[in-house]
Amino acid sequence: MMRGCLLMGFTFLIMQLHATGNISKYINMKYSYLSFSVMFALALLTIVQFRNAVKEDEGGHSCDHCDHDHSVEDTWYKKLFVYTVFAFPVITGIFLPVATMDSNIVKAKGFHFPVNQESKGDPYAQNQFLRPDTSVYYGQDAYDKLMRKEKKKYTKYDTLALNDTNFLKGMETIYNYTGDFQDKTISFKGFVYNDPDTKKNQLFIFRFGIIHCVADSGVYGMMVEMPDGVKLKDDDWITVKGKISEIYYQPFKTNIPYVKVQSWKQTSAPKEQYVYRGNN
Repeated sequence: MMRGCLLMGFTFLIMQLHATGNISKYINMKYSYLSFSVMFALALLTIVQFRNAVKEDEGGHSCDHCDHDHSVEDTWYKKLFVYTVFAFPVITGIFLPVATMDSNIVKAKGFHFPVNQESKGDPYAQNQFLRPDTSVYYGQDAYDKLMRKEKKKYTKYDTLALNDTNFLKGMETIYNYTGDFQDKTISFKGFVYNDPDTKKNQLFIFRFGIIHCVADSGVYGMMVEMPDGVKLKDDDWITVKGKISEIYYQPFKTNIPYVKVQSWKQTSAPKEQYVYRGNN
């Protein structure tokens, strides 16, 4: 019976995440059909498990002819441990609020370029920082072809307007071909992160993004150079517009693109603060 309750709990958790929209904090929504499939599979298993439990209760259970010692195998503390382990994600997932990532995550983890070096052992579980990098999901030739296609699409415009749909692809293309975007105008929205290693009028504008699922999530964006005298706090949301240029960033020991801001405005956080790797 307890197994059935746990399966029901997992089913309800996934259903709740979809109903509230919080599932988008864990996966790219273009894969939502997979979580729906899991939800229906768990619901079916729940029904089967309860049906079997009822049958066992009706038929009884006898160990008179068992040739092994249940007193060792089925001790209560082993069952308690196993059920607690499985119940923990269900209880916390249902009753604890889903936290939206902000600049505190950046401060706690720091950010590196182009990817967190500690995660290279498992390319499909990388926590990426600043620069989106989807090369691990393609062969080199296929990735180069994709990036050339994206460059051709974006470089034909004098002004790039990055939004929730094209933010990750746009950023990845700019980082790969910074020279081709020199002096082009860009506009995008994000939250402020004041990096202690930058000059007083420089800061980072970030969005948290998910490529496939939370395992490959990261914080993406660009350094911006604000007009003199502008002071912004971490997690302030702003929209900036300015010219793309390139700068040597000492902590990374490499050149990175940045934006010389010409105009900006403070704005409220969007309803959906995450961005996703889409097909557009």
